Formats: sequence, structure tokens, C-alpha cells
Amino acid sequence: MMKKRSLLPPLPWAWAFLVVVGVWACSSGAGVEAAPPSAGVSQAPAGFWDHWGDGQAEIDTYALVQPRYGEKRQGEAVLIFVTETFTDQTRVKSDGGHDDEFPVIKLNEVRDFQTGLYDYNAMTSSFLRLDGGQPRGQPTKVSLSVQEWCGHVYDQLLLRGARLHRTLHSYFDGEADLNEQADVPRGAVFADAMPLLVRGLVGDLLQPGEQREVPWLPSLLDSRLAHRSLEWRTATLSRTAAPEVVEVPLGSFSCERYTASVDGTTQTWWVEVDAPHRLVKWARSSGEEGSLLGSTRTKYWSQAGEGHERLRVDLGLPEARWPRPGKAGSEQSSEPSGSGQ
Repeated sequence: MMKKRSLLPPLPWAWAFLVVVGVWACSSGAGVEAAPPSAGVSQAPAGFWDHWGDGQAEIDTYALVQPRYGEKRQGEAVLIFVTETFTDQTRVKSDGGHDDEFPVIKLNEVRDFQTGLYDYNAMTSSFLRLDGGQPRGQPTKVSLSVQEWCGHVYDQLLLRGARLHRTLHSYFDGEADLNEQADVPRGAVFADAMPLLVRGLVGDLLQPGEQREVPWLPSLLDSRLAHRSLEWRTATLSRTAAPEVVEVPLGSFSCERYTASVDGTTQTWWVEVDAPHRLVKWARSSGEEGSLLGSTRTKYWSQAGEGHERLRVDLGLPEARWPRPGKAGSEQSSEPSGSGQ
């Protein structure tokens, strides 16, 4: 279970600028500072819509190793990539008819893993603009929800121009409701956007063989699980000059390797050389790892009926995660549930 903690400290990089607010008052794009030329802007590269404009989502599944409470936990991760139309005012998917719409590429990263008796369910949603309206490396929105048996947490980041707006709701004493703002450093990169960025979905973050130091915001999930305040750090990002072969449950892939070195730790992403440049594997020096099990493009939202569970098998996932009525007894052991010791 998550340990109780005191009030989440304000972002240290914002001491001089911190404003606690109840209402947003910034307009879209106000005060945007141009990113360094090497960073570019977040926009769809050439040929993007030929693949991503088909109205389908890409579903990638992974065998997950998630360190928690000093042990490596087995679990599953599902990464869903899809394009949507956002509204600037509300930063949610548009149903049409708004005059402030812009396109985004969305990643829903879902993690499920067991910690003894109870389980964790975590989902991070990251949205990158496809119209050049934000520096590359910076999402227009990130949100995190975590549910486990002790309670649940919602954490959200919105970027409006070069200003970061954070909203947090938590079951921890002292941080039930938090709103804060801060400036975003020039050339910053958000860890939550990396599965999108390393695929080149909004242009190349790095050129082959390039290495660069950037202001780095750790992922919301890392901040939550490690019980650390969310603060800017410095990361050294690198991309290999030549591909390498990577073996995962789905097969063998020729990949480019990206790394981020932060405070003595390293995170690595292997991305297939061939289009659509799927994320084949990731690993961290902490022992965390995700290895590709399956992949498909589909309109999963139309596959919610009874019987569609069998489609999970093609993605390397168990068909059913819960016992069906009338079958539970036959699947359970006849041994007593406790040892009595």
C-alpha cells in the first residue's frame, strides 16, 4: 500500500513564479518561447496521415516487470495509440462544432500488476499536438489515475503556452486538492511523452548518433510510486547511430535505441526501424521492463460485446481475467484457503 505522506511540495523550479489558483486565466499560446532549433515543434511528419488517418487505434501489449515494495512484480501493460481532435479550452476530445480545435496523437498507457493480495491499476494519458502549436518534447496534456486497495489518485498537467498548470486530487492527508502553476523551461522534455517521441510521431526528437542535455520532468507515475515531489531535473538523451537486433516474445526486431540518463539512473527504449516504428521494448536500471507480446490496428471501441474476449489472445493476453459464473468452483483448489499457522 502507498504510505501516507505530507502535503506535496510546490514544484521547486517554480518558487519565484508559483501561483495557487482556483481558476485558469491564461489564454492558449500566450507567452510561448521558441524552442531551440534542434528541438523543433510538435507536428505530424511527412506521410503521418497516410497511416494514422485510417480511424483506427494501434494496440500494443507488453509483458511488464514493475518493481514495487522492493520486489519485481509481474504484470501486463497495454499501450493504445490513436489520433483525436482536441479543443483548446477544455483539452478533451471534441465531438465537433468548436472553433478552437486541433489534432493530437494520444497515448493511453495502462499498467496492471499484483502486489500480494491486492493489485494496482494505473493509466497515464499523454497528448501531443500535431499542428506545430507546442515545442517538440512537450505534451499539451498529461493525466494519471492510480487505483489500488488503499485509495485512488488523479494527477493532471496542462500546458498553456509556456505555462504549466497542475491539478492533483489524492486520498493522502494534506494533498486532497492541489492547484499550482509554473513556467516550463526552454527545450524541456516530459518523460510521459517519451513513448510517443522516440517513435518520431511528431518529428525526430534526436538525430541518429545525437546526444543532448535537456530539462526533464519525470513521469507522474514515477513521482507517485516513489513518493517524490515533481521537480525538474537534467537528463542526457541519446540515440544510437546504427540499429541493433532485439528479441521479445513477439519476435526479433531491428531497432534503434534511445536512452535517458537522469540522476544516475538510465531508461532505454528500443524502437523498430521499420514503419510504423513500434516500441518493441523498454527497460530501466531499476529492473522495470516491458517486452512486446502483440500488436494490432483496430477500432477496439466497437469490440466490447460478449465473445470479443477471444481477441485478447491474439495480443498475448489471457482471454478472461475473472472467473465466469458456474466455473469458479471447478477452477478453485479444494485445499483450505489458510494454513491455520
